[in-house]
Amino acid sequence: MTATSLPEHVRVVARGIRLVVLDVDGVLTDGGLIYDAHGQIQKRFHVHDGLGMKMAMSAGLRLAVITGLDAPAVRARIQELGIVHYYPGHHRKMAPLRRILESEALTFAETAYLGDDLVDLAPMRAVALPMAVANARPEVIAQALWVTPHPGGHGAVRDALEGILRAQDLWEPLCARWTSE
Repeated sequence: MTATSLPEHVRVVARGIRLVVLDVDGVLTDGGLIYDAHGQIQKRFHVHDGLGMKMAMSAGLRLAVITGLDAPAVRARIQELGIVHYYPGHHRKMAPLRRILESEALTFAETAYLGDDLVDLAPMRAVALPMAVANARPEVIAQALWVTPHPGGHGAVRDALEGILRAQDLWEPLCARWTSE
């Protein structure tokens, strides 16, 4: 069993996932806010998460990001990764989630959500596969069907995506494609 192997009851749900929605602060980042001398927020992202997102999208998984803050550093990273559905400035996340599902013609039953804090609970309660990062708040962990082995900002997104892709029997072919010459 690998670190990103899902228990069988979670694998069953993960097989039907077509959309993975991510929070940013505490999920794609470690949750720290660093301000530069000009008052701009700086962010640190983990490269394992970035490659995992690119691999997932190349396999046909759709990704979306809904976050409470609107930071230029996050916008730049999301654009660099090619994620189309980016909703900054949303502490209440259900309205953007519904817009994403409508635009992609998907349902909550085909959706996973990875969160870490209280603002993530509403979408986690609505989706088929609610997931939490290892260092999420206790209420979020209690709502999660699965918890990543790594904390937010340290490969947790990669854990979640790899687990879903393994459940869908897509991980090995993706690895072969991404490691071939």
